[in-house]
Amino acid sequence: MTAQLTAPNALEKQVWMWRGYRICHVVQGTGQPLVLIHGFGASIGHWRKNIPVLAAAGYQVHAIDLLGFGESDKPGIDYAIETWESLLQDYWREHIGHPAVFVGNSIGGLITLMMLAHSPEMAQAGVLLNCAGGLSHRPEEFNLPLRFMMGTFTKLVSSNLLGPLVFNEVRRKFRIRGSLKQVYHNPTAVTDELVELLYRPSCDPGAQKVFASIVSAPPGPRPIELLPHIKQPLLVLWGERDPWTPIEGATIYRELSETPDVDPPVTFHSIPDTGHCPHDEQPEVVNQLIQDWLQTL
Repeated sequence: MTAQLTAPNALEKQVWMWRGYRICHVVQGTGQPLVLIHGFGASIGHWRKNIPVLAAAGYQVHAIDLLGFGESDKPGIDYAIETWESLLQDYWREHIGHPAVFVGNSIGGLITLMMLAHSPEMAQAGVLLNCAGGLSHRPEEFNLPLRFMMGTFTKLVSSNLLGPLVFNEVRRKFRIRGSLKQVYHNPTAVTDELVELLYRPSCDPGAQKVFASIVSAPPGPRPIELLPHIKQPLLVLWGERDPWTPIEGATIYRELSETPDVDPPVTFHSIPDTGHCPHDEQPEVVNQLIQDWLQTL
């Protein structure tokens, strides 16, 4: 079931019912389907600089607010990265029906790898933009003091009594702006519009419970566990100045791209002076790299 939804940013959004939940999505253009998957805390609007360009280039662009984010419902469930994988599988069955190119930023990149590895009939190829290594950090990735701090924060934000107070502090606009300035290399890219894109959904009923569930959720599979099962071409784009998923984490993709006769082929580009969200910080560069690579499929 699909219904129209009035939307900002000149994107004509629709609502699709999935397992009783309202899921916001966009379809623009005609041609080979591309499915854009946002990262943690983001939404369809994070692709506002990419959707019209890729649609005008002759592709049918699908973008979706994952359950718990954007204008989609925010139920109080136990979230896992497999939840969104199932959502995308069902979306593909209902709205696409033939192999698509999945494009993901951050945790959206990890979901892209999962779609390629687990649902090859749905995926022609994949594009990773600063792909996350997990839905959340694994305890062993922190030193002991930081591991303790993160454990304490998770308990606080999950508390029925203190959780809403902690979340109200986390979602204040100046804190969102500060976090964005850490992960965007160019501070002028952190606009009022971008801050509002992240802030507005945090005001929805259920947003605090979603946040608490996700920060305490299992990290999901590691990219290195998924890559051996992937048989489709990959384009990997990586902002070099990303503190969240540092460029060192891209070594495996760079090495695959430099390996002669690797099958499937991996194409790798690092993007200088760019942070965690290259599609938003350097959209002209990313849009062109994606289009050029799509012509090789």
